[in-house]
Amino acid sequence: MEASASRVPPTFEHLMLPHLDAAYNLARWLLRDAHDAEDAVQDAFLRAQRAFGRFRGDDGRAWLLTIVRHTCYSRLRQNRREPAPEMFDDETHGSAHDPAEANAVAWREVKSALLQQALEQLPAEFREVIVLHELEGLAYREIAAITALPAGTVMSRLSRARAKLQSELKQLIEEESHGL
Repeated sequence: MEASASRVPPTFEHLMLPHLDAAYNLARWLLRDAHDAEDAVQDAFLRAQRAFGRFRGDDGRAWLLTIVRHTCYSRLRQNRREPAPEMFDDETHGSAHDPAEANAVAWREVKSALLQQALEQLPAEFREVIVLHELEGLAYREIAAITALPAGTVMSRLSRARAKLQSELKQLIEEESHGL
């Protein structure tokens, strides 16, 4: 059977829209603000769409995340600010009727909030490798392509980021236990 010579090339939407959540997730962690992240992703998607004619490849994830990363760092440089981290809101997270279940839910929420708080305290270059590897599941070589860093630097930065995250989390847990 002969391959069709009139194969339709994939569209921007087909290749890039599946990565919208990953783009937002990276932007959210880098910018630390949901609205700024939405704006950055929108800007990044517009840039990517304009540059789509120069895209060469099958998987647009690394290409798109590179654009999102550059957009976020441009915004950070432009604003020269680090937004305040979002505070955990007890009112939003109601408890269940069962006291044991309510305690379990509360503990999971506290652990999640502490982890988020610890992650937000990391410098941006550490947050980005943690988010790309641990949350988005990217391989070292993919992160290296996105960040324009050698793979060895990505691995050492990820190692340092994990150590710093563990240290920050330990400190927050100690502060939390002293407050009880």
